[in-house]
Parts: sequence; structure tokens; C-alpha cells
Amino acid sequence: MTSITIRRADPADPAEAAGLAAALLRNRASMRPFEPNRAESYYTPEAQAARLGDGGLRWFAVDESQDRECRDGRIVGSATLSGIVLGPYRNAALGYWTDAEYGGRGLATALTEEVCRAAREELGLHRIEAGTLLDNHASQRVLVKCGFERIGTAPRCLHIDGAWRDHHLFQRILHDDPPPPSV
Repeated sequence: MTSITIRRADPADPAEAAGLAAALLRNRASMRPFEPNRAESYYTPEAQAARLGDGGLRWFAVDESQDRECRDGRIVGSATLSGIVLGPYRNAALGYWTDAEYGGRGLATALTEEVCRAAREELGLHRIEAGTLLDNHASQRVLVKCGFERIGTAPRCLHIDGAWRDHHLFQRILHDDPPPPSV
């Protein structure tokens, strides 16, 4: 029986970087059509340790019944909030992936919902944005299921799998409360 939990990553724990590197290496081929071209060094614990300390916030889906690649089990998915801006803007960008072996189990949806909860309740963010390749219908379904709405298409938005690719843009408004007063 599989026991998967979602938890916030601990960038100070070296085992997190090793577990993330192992997960990314394991999924390298399946993620290639959705990712920028990556240097070999990207798949090392050292590179992932640097990424974990880049200021973004990450959540991991962890299969606790698998080998102990990281502190609590095997990383089988991840979501990241990056470009976090506070003040009157209070926005961030969402990215996520799941292990090819665990596809279709609702992990991306669970990760996205947890990130949205934390973004609202813990960070006080107003809005999260995300983008998908035009033909990434599975990711688009995840976003719509999680309350995101499509707001447009960005031509040649990101360099993915060797070419500049168009992306559908989505957003989720988390609340309409005013931000805390500025200092």
C-alpha cells in the first residue's frame, strides 16, 4: 500500500537535495518535453541544494513506503512558488511536476491545492499564476480543477525542450482581502 504525504521542503536539510536530485534524474526522460534543456550538473545533489536555497518555496509529495531517498521517503512530486512578491501585489508563480510512475493519482492536484492553501493562509498572497504548454492538457485540467482560470496565451513564453514555446496562462485569485498596511 502506498502512503503519500505532502510537506514543505526543508532547504537546510542536505537529504532533501539528494532526494530531489534522485527524483529528477529518475524522471528526466518523461519531463524532457516540458522542461528547459538541463546541464548534467542539474541532476546532482549540489545543484539541487542551490535550487532549494534560491528563495522559492517548495512542497514535496513523498511516498513514505519507498526507499529513504530523503528524510521521510521517496520524492514523487514537487510544487514550487517562485517570484513571490508581497506589498500591494502579493503574487507568485506556480510550477509543479509528478513522478511518471505516479501519474493519474491526483498528486499534482493535491500539491497545487496545498500550495494555494499555504499561499493564502501562511503568506497572505492574493494571486497565483501558472502557465502550461498549449498541448499539456493534463496540467490544464489540474489547474482548472484547482480553481485557476485561463487568462490568455503568451507567445514564445519559455524555452522548453529546445525551442521557444507558447503557453496558456492561468491565475487563481485566493481572496480579495486588502494587504496589510505598508510600513
